[in-house]
Amino acid sequence: MSSDQRFFDFLKDRIGLDVASVGAAIIERAVRQRTTASKALSADEYWQTLQGSRDEQQALIEAVIVPETWFFRYPESFATLAKLASKRLTEINHMRALRILSLPCSTGEEPYSIAMALLDAGLKPHQFKVEGMDVSPLSVEKAKRAVYGKNSFRGQDIAFRERHFSAEDDGYKLSERVLEQVRLQVANLLDPTLLANEPPYDFVFCRNLLIYFDQPTQQQVFEVLKRLTHVDGVLFIGPAEGSLLGRLGMRSIGIAQSFAFSRQSLAEPEPLPSAFAPTSTPLPTPLPTPQPVRRVTPPPPVRSRPFAAVAPLANTSTTANSDAAALLASIAALANEGKSTEARAACELYLRSHEPVAQVFYWLGLLSDVAGRALEAQGFYRKALYLEPQHPDALMHLAALLQSQGDTAGARRLQERAARSERAADSERKR
Repeated sequence: MSSDQRFFDFLKDRIGLDVASVGAAIIERAVRQRTTASKALSADEYWQTLQGSRDEQQALIEAVIVPETWFFRYPESFATLAKLASKRLTEINHMRALRILSLPCSTGEEPYSIAMALLDAGLKPHQFKVEGMDVSPLSVEKAKRAVYGKNSFRGQDIAFRERHFSAEDDGYKLSERVLEQVRLQVANLLDPTLLANEPPYDFVFCRNLLIYFDQPTQQQVFEVLKRLTHVDGVLFIGPAEGSLLGRLGMRSIGIAQSFAFSRQSLAEPEPLPSAFAPTSTPLPTPLPTPQPVRRVTPPPPVRSRPFAAVAPLANTSTTANSDAAALLASIAALANEGKSTEARAACELYLRSHEPVAQVFYWLGLLSDVAGRALEAQGFYRKALYLEPQHPDALMHLAALLQSQGDTAGARRLQERAARSERAADSERKR
């Protein structure tokens, strides 16, 4: 066994981390940093220090775990939660508060986003409670402090900051109204006794965690998540984890970009329960509004293939722009309604009939993401970025895919591009 392998195995045993998911270099760098910090003279000496110190064990875990999160990351998940939460309250006749779990909660952005989304949707404080858990005491402590810098506000819409935060010298302080809805604690998802005596949760957020585990650990964690999620509940995961949940017996609830799954009934595979069935009602936060189509040329005559609610394209130059805009709007509506097949057909029709635009390839990438076809999704996102290099959503989702494939450096580069793009957009809006 190599000296490095000892540390790989330690992290695997403690937090389930699969070295292949992050790359050996990340762990090796963390070990070197902690070896220097602990004044050990060699890897062997640091290993002995590690074995005898719980504080050093936690310090190594903290050095490996680099929180990468922000408020309302994947905003459609929170819009979907708000929609389903109201229906769930009706189903249980408002007899109790909804129970919602966020793990790992990192530095708090996710559980606080959940609370803000539900308060903004009109739910009363007594109607829901959110619990956040993370293996890192340092992250939980930062979450409890609830003061955030600009890096935590990356989305295109940050109006929530005005509603729920107050500016301070060192950042933005979250309001007491939101803080009171969230309880935070240190916990390990690999602990078999985790929340063993607690009732299940109506909604569980566990996003971008399974991709860091090997298959046996993924199965182990999934069994815990299934136990924690109510039989009629919904599990929210990361965009690169859909195919995994499909293999483990869960199914998408059919709302695009929500990355939300419910239990799959083998005996009754037909409709979802009414509380979770996709409807034609627009989501509280819809898919991005189609951008104006640039340089659209009159389409050649084509044989239109009929599909839901999309009319055949006209062949005259006077209607080309309006037809393109209408078709883009139709794609968004179909995707929001969870009609993946029809939305994909609409994208293909657009590409046959009009000059390609980034937004269409982005939707194709999302549809592939939801279906669990990661490599196909990656190709579509790259096409979107070829046409529009700073497309924020394509950057974000491609970064998640690269992270899931172990390309941490590539993912970080895309995240930095997205952050620079957002800063440039902010500057432009202020002019």
